[in-house]
Amino acid sequence: MTAFARVLVVGASQEMRHLARAAFVDVLRPGDLVVANDAATLPASLHGTHVASGKPIEIRLAARRTLSPDVTDFAAIVFGAGDFHTRTEDRPPPPSLAVHDRLALGPLSATVTGLLGHPRLVALHFRGSADDIWAGIARHGRPIQYAHVATPLLLWDVWTPIASPPVAFEPPSAGFALDWRTIAAMRSRGIGFATITHAAGISSTGDPELDRRLPFDEPYDIPASTARAITTTRARGGRIVAIGTTVVRALEHAGPRRTDHEDTTTRRMDHEDTTARSQRTGSSVQVLALRRNASGLALGSASSTRFSPVSTSEGRVTTSCSAHLPMTARSRRQTTRWRHTDTGRTNSVTRFW
Repeated sequence: MTAFARVLVVGASQEMRHLARAAFVDVLRPGDLVVANDAATLPASLHGTHVASGKPIEIRLAARRTLSPDVTDFAAIVFGAGDFHTRTEDRPPPPSLAVHDRLALGPLSATVTGLLGHPRLVALHFRGSADDIWAGIARHGRPIQYAHVATPLLLWDVWTPIASPPVAFEPPSAGFALDWRTIAAMRSRGIGFATITHAAGISSTGDPELDRRLPFDEPYDIPASTARAITTTRARGGRIVAIGTTVVRALEHAGPRRTDHEDTTTRRMDHEDTTARSQRTGSSVQVLALRRNASGLALGSASSTRFSPVSTSEGRVTTSCSAHLPMTARSRRQTTRWRHTDTGRTNSVTRFW
């Protein structure tokens, strides 16, 4: 994020104005709570060889069942020869893949364990210990990138200033709007700051049919401290300011339905009826969504997007969800469907516990 980046502010009555990035704090009010995604980005592009055919491939890791340090299993997008200099939609398909095919990816060895409804989408199992897999990804992997940026990205190019656990497949890019100076300025004005961890997914697969399945289901974690801060802010009449759509999705999904999970209270919000519920309860909190797009940063005062924030008992408010990776047997299963109010695109999130 350069010093010349701007923030586009869209008010509740749709008026628009541009501000310098540093002026983002001036849009906030004392008593607000800013919530950001602290996920660091994996070097999720791995080049190698399809052993059976001997042909070159690129693997882009795209989804994982949980946020745990166990990194043996992923869903992945597979391309044929080439790299990011070719537009994603122009990349050749991979060689024909079958279950049990082995992929040699630098120091890593992976096996195709499932075909996930599309020739480019597979389930992979990496051989070796978690430490060996982490080391192989770190040494051999590169950040996923696209042809509009000609210079190869380095890992620190895709880590936001608050990056912490390496679980995202592409950066939660709205977080680039933040820096430690901005966070210090917020605190000095009585504006709270908290984080969640959300495994932000990929932007494009290069195939229209597969792109319609995006975003893939993404695990997230809301710490108990963040849940308490949201509840306290709401009780005091403050606003919850979500930095990016990953935060919006996580907070809305952790909406007001209690589960039977031991030591954890989660709340779920179906995106389709957020407005109706806010009108009924009269106590929901406005979400300001800060996101990055081609023309800069947009701070949307989304009057039609409201939620009743999460609460907590002991432990952490957490959800792990996946519809694309093979699941082991679990005791309970819950599926939530949500619809984007602007595009009408739907997605389902399945939770096992």
